[in-house]
Amino acid sequence: MKIALFDLDHTLLPLDSDHAWGEFTTRIGWTDAGDFQRRNDAFYAQYQAGTLDIHDYVRFATAATRAAGPQAAAEAQARFMREVIAPAIRPQARALIESHRAAGDQLAIVTATNEFVTRPIAEALGVPELIAVRLARDAGGWITGEIEGTPSFREGKVVRVGEWLAGRGLGWANADMAFYSDSPNDLPLLDKVQRPVATNPGPALRRIAVQRGWPILELFSNPTP
Repeated sequence: MKIALFDLDHTLLPLDSDHAWGEFTTRIGWTDAGDFQRRNDAFYAQYQAGTLDIHDYVRFATAATRAAGPQAAAEAQARFMREVIAPAIRPQARALIESHRAAGDQLAIVTATNEFVTRPIAEALGVPELIAVRLARDAGGWITGEIEGTPSFREGKVVRVGEWLAGRGLGWANADMAFYSDSPNDLPLLDKVQRPVATNPGPALRRIAVQRGWPILELFSNPTP
């Protein structure tokens, strides 16, 4: 079976959706602008450097959403999709996805961003399967700030994809997988699949891709932070 896996932020999108959601919640008055931006930027720098504690980050990143409650969060999520994400979805990304769909490949997004932020993005991109950070929920069904199961981050992406394959009666040996990613954080999964593709890579991943003879795909000429 042929499968196409896609990282999301800076791969299919020319921005980081988690970081953008944090900036959006500040814009709508859910957080103190100065304090939130300082902490959000620090976590993002840790992500880029490969030193992020994903559990600490998810507690921080979901705090304002949890405080707002389900109804206000759903309304803000829809507005975020309209104002931030929809204008950022580029035709090049859609064309890449559709080329794999036309070839009969199974499609999945594999992202370290949480499911609250990314579920509607996957739906907007027409990708039916989403492997994202699962958020634990309380007895009332609302998110707690903790992560359920293995976070889909670094080596965790390999674990989660393995679980996803097993749920379809597949294993690594009988699935032919491509994986598109911009980040060296995704090296564990890039190393695992048969067809790694460095997509909009930064300098670190670009050097590795050149050394290993991986294809390099430039989807976006003008990415945003």
